[in-house]
Amino acid sequence: MSILAENWTSDFITTNKVKLHYVTQGEGPLILMLHGFPEFWYSWRYQIPEFAQAYKVVAVDLRGYNESDKPKELSAYSIKELILDVKGLIEGLGYEECVLVGHDWGGFIAWNFAYCYPQMLSKLIVLNLPHPTKFKQGLGTIQQLLKSWYIFFFQVPLLPELLLQADDYRTVGEAFTKMVINKNTFSEADLNAYKDAAAKRGALTAMVNYYRNLFPSLFATQQTQALLNVPTLMIWGENDLALGQELTYGTEEYVRDFQIRYIPNCSHWVQQERPELVNQYIWEFLNAEPMGE
Repeated sequence: MSILAENWTSDFITTNKVKLHYVTQGEGPLILMLHGFPEFWYSWRYQIPEFAQAYKVVAVDLRGYNESDKPKELSAYSIKELILDVKGLIEGLGYEECVLVGHDWGGFIAWNFAYCYPQMLSKLIVLNLPHPTKFKQGLGTIQQLLKSWYIFFFQVPLLPELLLQADDYRTVGEAFTKMVINKNTFSEADLNAYKDAAAKRGALTAMVNYYRNLFPSLFATQQTQALLNVPTLMIWGENDLALGQELTYGTEEYVRDFQIRYIPNCSHWVQQERPELVNQYIWEFLNAEPMGE
């Protein structure tokens, strides 16, 4: 059974030397959606039809994921390349700017893209991924280091891939089922979709290679300590087991026009666990006028 809705279009675009797969619906200004680990475009299944009412929604498979190209080199997953992918996507789709939405790793890319190319963003929306400077500060605390143990495990060669694929990709499924608060959020079909995407040849190593580049990427982006001049909304599921809510505190020091919406009794998988509320908050932000100079 296809996971594509009848009025969604699946397509490819070549940019920055890779072919990227995306799913799209709607016409109008561009909203580009970037997923996290261990996901793919499907993470935005509740947002695609919602925002297609007024926008051209594009939910991409990040490089290395699902149907997008999976370069073998570790360096292919540096933040520099991921930022250039986004730039090429916006331009290749025929736009000069977009609303950029990112969750988890997609959020990390979105933050960094906003600092590199603020003129290409009308608004920025980040879900459950702290500002890069706050994340770096958090990794200096025992509290967050304990939550981020998997980041260090992913630095090991081969072993993470073996764990992720063992027992029919059980760990991939458990990434969702063990973290989510509402246990009805993910159906068996949803979990199988994520497992099938992870099972594509080369995908697991590509996905883990994001983490193998995390520390160089974090410390290669000094400009993220400056004041960001893009109107920004952060949405945060309060029961995130991987990222502490305290990482959000003080973000307004780094973003001129910033607002945050916390969602209680909600996990890291915020746009899938509470889609109606996430969509409501995004609509309110999109329809609001930016703060004056």
